Amino acid sequence: MYQPPAFREDRLDVLHGLMRAHPLAMLVTAGEGGLMANLIPFLIDPVGAEKGLLRAHLARANDQVAALRAGSEAMVLFQGPNAYVTPNWYATKAETHKVVPTWNYITVHAWGTPRVLDSGEWLRRQVGELTDENEKAQAHAWRVDDAPEPFVAAQLKGIVGLEIPISRIEGKWKVSQNRPAADRERVIDGFRQLDHPMAELIAERHRGDAE
Repeated sequence: MYQPPAFREDRLDVLHGLMRAHPLAMLVTAGEGGLMANLIPFLIDPVGAEKGLLRAHLARANDQVAALRAGSEAMVLFQGPNAYVTPNWYATKAETHKVVPTWNYITVHAWGTPRVLDSGEWLRRQVGELTDENEKAQAHAWRVDDAPEPFVAAQLKGIVGLEIPISRIEGKWKVSQNRPAADRERVIDGFRQLDHPMAELIAERHRGDAE
């Protein structure tokens, strides 16, 4: 990943936080069929490996399973909030007009050697934990046990499990750090008027730079 120093993020807890907040990630592999990519929801176990352990499941019929079983390195891309930044928001526009549009975003890339698991017990636990994590916001959370057991067992036969111990991880928070303070303030105001989460991401980094 291209990481200018101003945008680089190396804190493991911050990287894991983005993974939890945006668990649907792009799983990329390179096998005999060439490059393949699929969107897969992941769980992050922060203590399962030195840099964290990614856990997921995918359809047994998915062509990517063959590449995963081969054991070649896989890459997982997590994408957080992103947004176009108009030059009209910059205070420096009125001063010099030497401004251009850009795009703000946050992202985490993780690499590791995948392990494919067929254990029914592992799959049941994985599906249960993934469901519980994503049902937390519901007033009446649905649980895997709410479905008939024979139905659940049949569904589990159609998937395989996946573990990726993270061997390398990179983060990039491109949130206007390279702009003067006056420009950042105007960009924050612009995004707040749009009720966009990018406003608070910029404000958080802006406060950090000021401390």
